[in-house]
Amino acid sequence: MAIAKVTVEKGADGVAVVTVDYPPVNALSNEVENGLYRTFTQLHADREVKAIVLRGANGKFCGGGDIRGFQKIQETGSTGETLLVPGFTLVNDIIEGGPKPVVAAIESFALGGGLELAMACNARITVPKVQVGLVELQLGIIPGLGGTQRLPRLVGLQKAIDMLLASKTLNSDEALKIGLVDGVVAYADLLAAARKWALDIYEGRRSWQRSLHRVDKIGSLPEAKDILNNARAKVKKMYANVSYPFILLDVIEKGIVNGAVEGVKVEGKACQDLIKSPEAKALMHVFFSERSSSKIRGITDQGLTPHPIRKAAVVGGALMGSGIATALALSKIPVLIKEIDSKQLDAAIQRIHGNLKSRAASGKITKEEANHAMGLVQGVLDYKEFYNVDIVIEAATENVPLKQKLFQELEQACPSHCILATNTSSIDLEIVGASIRSQERLIGVHFFSPAHVMRLLEIVRSNKTSVQIIVDLLGLAKSLKKVPVVVKSSPGFAVNRVFFPYGMGAHFLADLGVDPYRIDSVIKGFGMPMGPFRMSDLGGLQTGTLVGKIWLQAYPERVYASPLMPLLYNDNRLGESAGKGYYNYYGTRKEQPAPELKKYLEESRRLAGLSSPYKVRNITDQEIVEMIFFPVINEACRVLDEKVVITSSDLDIASVLGMAFPAYRGGIVFWADHIGAEYVFSKLLEWSNLYGNFFKPSKPLEACATRKIPMAQIPLAGASRL
Repeated sequence: MAIAKVTVEKGADGVAVVTVDYPPVNALSNEVENGLYRTFTQLHADREVKAIVLRGANGKFCGGGDIRGFQKIQETGSTGETLLVPGFTLVNDIIEGGPKPVVAAIESFALGGGLELAMACNARITVPKVQVGLVELQLGIIPGLGGTQRLPRLVGLQKAIDMLLASKTLNSDEALKIGLVDGVVAYADLLAAARKWALDIYEGRRSWQRSLHRVDKIGSLPEAKDILNNARAKVKKMYANVSYPFILLDVIEKGIVNGAVEGVKVEGKACQDLIKSPEAKALMHVFFSERSSSKIRGITDQGLTPHPIRKAAVVGGALMGSGIATALALSKIPVLIKEIDSKQLDAAIQRIHGNLKSRAASGKITKEEANHAMGLVQGVLDYKEFYNVDIVIEAATENVPLKQKLFQELEQACPSHCILATNTSSIDLEIVGASIRSQERLIGVHFFSPAHVMRLLEIVRSNKTSVQIIVDLLGLAKSLKKVPVVVKSSPGFAVNRVFFPYGMGAHFLADLGVDPYRIDSVIKGFGMPMGPFRMSDLGGLQTGTLVGKIWLQAYPERVYASPLMPLLYNDNRLGESAGKGYYNYYGTRKEQPAPELKKYLEESRRLAGLSSPYKVRNITDQEIVEMIFFPVINEACRVLDEKVVITSSDLDIASVLGMAFPAYRGGIVFWADHIGAEYVFSKLLEWSNLYGNFFKPSKPLEACATRKIPMAQIPLAGASRL
């Protein structure tokens, strides 16, 4: 474990440079805060020191609070080392309010507590390409070192609220433009510029700014209250089931009404309380789950380095293939896109162009970056240019004979080192590559649509996939800025496998007599971005029907096959793209309840034979959530037991990024353990006795309930990560 150090170097010019050194990101642990307190106290008493520069070691200013320390507080109530003074005393009295000016010299980033520390300094100088922001809301907490008070006073109330609610980061130029930093200089000039600025303050050539006491950008009290009330209305739409955004706004208002010093004190107390909240525990679990997914015992600890991907190819230019090609081009990787004829190739190129144009229009990339990425894309109708590609990704339709034929051709057309990857979402890898010789080079790369936007990437290995190929794909995932989850080849892999009961549970309830629109409303209220029926329309009933057949073939003993989707499909109600499905779509594609759905529901219920008005009247919103998600938990237990994923945290981050399961619930397994295996098991057992095998509890779930152990421990201790 890294040791936290705070060092000081005094110069002949009277400027002391204080350096925080706590790898990897110089986080503000209690040890660091105590080191800063001791160092600044000594420097303030040193008559030879005129001014102070604060910096971070190894080219990084400060990545924020010590999240591992926060988790210790959640588990034990303490981080292990007691603070010598409260955090607000350090930043308010010792740094900002001390007798000597302090200038922050910022490299790489100043995030969360790091930016709070910088804002407490009397000036901030950065180098280009620095990222600054208060990102605490992503962890279910609010700033705790004065960030809610200083940011509005530096940049204005509206800009500050927008940054805080979105956990938005700014680059150096953006921060300079709004007054968050005072200067941007070349890397080589940073320390000299910061020293000079600090001396200029000391000698009166520059004003001595204390941001906590500024009022020039706050506006009048009525104006501030209007901004805050508008923000609260926005928060009600943005955030469901959580309190921390509202607490953030309340704390900001407290400082405006009662003064910034009082605001800082209230902020610190609120932050400490929120650290212990269920939402913060869940979001911090998600934070670390994301970072651990690419660290795999037996794979990434073997000393292997990923081979560079200098050129890629994508076979199939439909929605998914064009999205994958877009992602590659955005990562500055030249990419071939192959289609079967000129018409389809032109359509693929237009999709890629549209993807890049959309990214530029939304401000995600510049117009120049979009043009450069488009220049890396080359459309082809044959394999002639495949002779020097490092990876080829097949993105054809889910048709086994077609995929097998393509890989026979690709094995011949591509060089011997080329990674042979398939984007199949449900077909076993062994089946896809059954006819090729180079089984060790075959791997699955399951992107989620849209591939250039969604961050999750399932890396699917077979028993024959080489370790080097897995390492190469982990490297590619990093280049693409994806979060990789390595999974074992099996029907549906991880995300689709775990969530196949999700839609089935919703259809079961509809056949039981529950209004589908009520189901969607309840599930959206739970925190999903849309309900299961709206999601079916978005994905298309053609896809839903095809995937349903795959599940029926793979797991016939526990599938619920509702008649409802086939009835709609056979009547050409194919979803949003067709203008009608479970909903009707007009004009802007905003979904509208379909009155005609009633006749399909009546027929489906008649065929299913489940409907009972008495049972429907007694189904609560909580039961709707449980009857949809508990079968998902049940399947997650099977996936863990079969070692389809490596750890339960992999399944948690996959559920959050792949299915938009609410992050503030921590992922599907984390949430399940919050409820408890005993309760989940008892409800599934009750429903299975009433309704059959769709709800039958799995053996691993039963074992957890009987032995009173967390589901996150499936399979039991002793199993390696692969």
